[in-house]
Amino acid sequence: ISPGGACAAAASDGIALKEFVSLVDRLKKVLEMARLVNCTIIHTKYGFKSDLSDLNEVARQHSRAAGAEYGSPGPLGRILVQGEQGFAIVPELFPLENELVLRKTSFGAFATTDLEFHLRSRGITHLFISGVTTQCCVESTLREAVDRGFFCCTLADGTATVDPILHSNTLRAIQSEDNLFGWIASCQDLLDALLKIIVDDD
Repeated sequence: ISPGGACAAAASDGIALKEFVSLVDRLKKVLEMARLVNCTIIHTKYGFKSDLSDLNEVARQHSRAAGAEYGSPGPLGRILVQGEQGFAIVPELFPLENELVLRKTSFGAFATTDLEFHLRSRGITHLFISGVTTQCCVESTLREAVDRGFFCCTLADGTATVDPILHSNTLRAIQSEDNLFGWIASCQDLLDALLKIIVDDD
């Protein structure tokens, strides 16, 4: 959402960009509450080594056709390259020192990382999923998680994309066939549930 960043560039109008900004505000509140109750928080970042040795040709050609070839110079450094300014997590959601950050070269967070190992080793069976974009990295990660037997809940307003129709259709697909790909909740739903944990512990 920074000027020159991927979300700002993809947002074709002020409404779409405003949604990305408000998404960060909502997720900041969720992060703060999740940290209070000691939830395991894992961040993922989509991008590539500086020599692009892990960038596959399909992704390269697709990004080129879309007008922003991965690895090429951009306003915030080389596009989606590890170590560049544009590869950083926004300050409002910046990970704490004890939070895991995984770099992925696939849309889904499982295929090219050891995310599953980290979840299994911690005994985690239930996931809340958020991020951008709804129909790409979020949905890909969700489907991978469900295939691996995790119970999943996607935060409907904890995800966003530039096209509201894509966003709503993705959420409809998740809930299709009696919640085939898990459940949907709002950020406020999760905040209320986490607050209840704090109150009950007191």
